[in-house]
Amino acid sequence: MRKAIVYASVHHGNTEKLVKGIAEECQVDLIDAVKQPDVDLSSYDMIGFASGIYFSKFHQSILGFAEKNLPDDKKVFLICTYGGSANYKSIEQILDEKRSKVIGKFGCKGYDTFGPFKLMGGIAKGHPDEGDIKNTVEFVKGL
Repeated sequence: MRKAIVYASVHHGNTEKLVKGIAEECQVDLIDAVKQPDVDLSSYDMIGFASGIYFSKFHQSILGFAEKNLPDDKKVFLICTYGGSANYKSIEQILDEKRSKVIGKFGCKGYDTFGPFKLMGGIAKGHPDEGDIKNTVEFVKGL
């Protein structure tokens, strides 16, 4: 079964830590949506989308990538890192339009220095940590 994870890791590398941990343990192709905005996903059996949460949404590069490149009727899993809380609605709207089936969701805290958090030195310092990475790998293995 061919798996790919399309990710965006823009500010602190939180999401990249998770997907690289997954790639070390699982057979998966990593696609950076910022650097590779056009990729043919038709040969993949399972596609993951991974992003930090920005203004309660997945990163715009992920949303644009999914709208443009995700074939209809694919199995999809979602991974997010967040300072506040997990939020999948933005990507799920696109997946609904593409008739994709969400087979799992995983989220964990990630270091965040946006807005007022910067004044206090950020929140969720040290995350994702080794435990978060291990849990993410186990999530993907269990799909």
